[in-house]
Amino acid sequence: MSDVKPRIRLPRSVKAGQAAEVKTLVSHVMETGLRKDADGNTIPRMIINRFTCEYGGEMVIDMALEGAISANPYVEFDIMVGEATDVVFTWYEDGGAVYTQTEQLAFG
Repeated sequence: MSDVKPRIRLPRSVKAGQAAEVKTLVSHVMETGLRKDADGNTIPRMIINRFTCEYGGEMVIDMALEGAISANPYVEFDIMVGEATDVVFTWYEDGGAVYTQTEQLAFG
């Protein structure tokens, strides 16, 4: 699938020891495999089936997504901030496609 464009929102600045609210949204149709096209053929399943986030090389969240998740999955969670380092977000799609985006938290 092309044109998968993740959007990520991190706080503008954080301090060590503080919780940082993370919001992610990925544009994806999340086709369940239960619908039919105009000709009556089943549209194959194609969903984002897993989402992970790593902060400083450690897994913060690893979640499985199922066919009941709506299109354009939105995930919101907090991470405890210890140092200025990369935050790596990864979405895994049926069929093996993987979409990764790296952001850095701003310390203030």
